[in-house]
Amino acid sequence: MKLFNRYTVAAFIAGAGLMAGIGAVAQGAGLGSMHQGMMMNGNASPADIAAHVDHMLKHLYVEIDATPAQQAQIGPLVQQAVTDLLPLRPQFQAGHTQFVQALTQSTIDRNGMETARESQLQLADQGSKRIVQLLGDVGNVLTPAQRQSLATHLAQMHGAAPQS
Repeated sequence: MKLFNRYTVAAFIAGAGLMAGIGAVAQGAGLGSMHQGMMMNGNASPADIAAHVDHMLKHLYVEIDATPAQQAQIGPLVQQAVTDLLPLRPQFQAGHTQFVQALTQSTIDRNGMETARESQLQLADQGSKRIVQLLGDVGNVLTPAQRQSLATHLAQMHGAAPQS
């Protein structure tokens, strides 16, 4: 059995995607590095997180030309998703630590690595399901043109070309 088979690589890619998704939802774009560091280190209070999400949403509302009524619907959806996703972050970090510990022992702990891989896949699946639910819920509030603007904005944030 190969040490890094395609499933192991997929687990780490999915985990990285999950963390990027949580980061994008929880932190927003263009915020000060001090606040980003606070968010990434887990030192942010619930009020700090809510403020960051509100800040991110204000920028998003401009990007997609959201009406006040749409904003009133989208804000609570995003805040709830952040609340749901943030507990996954320490679990993901613990799995990563478990993997590194299994790899760096004097004798490689293949069972420990496999357990960590399985945990990462489960977390990535759980997180991606919640992000898809959020995007669907927000998409239901938006017009087709606004959904296209959202897709373009998300593609730009992730350095990809938007799909039409």
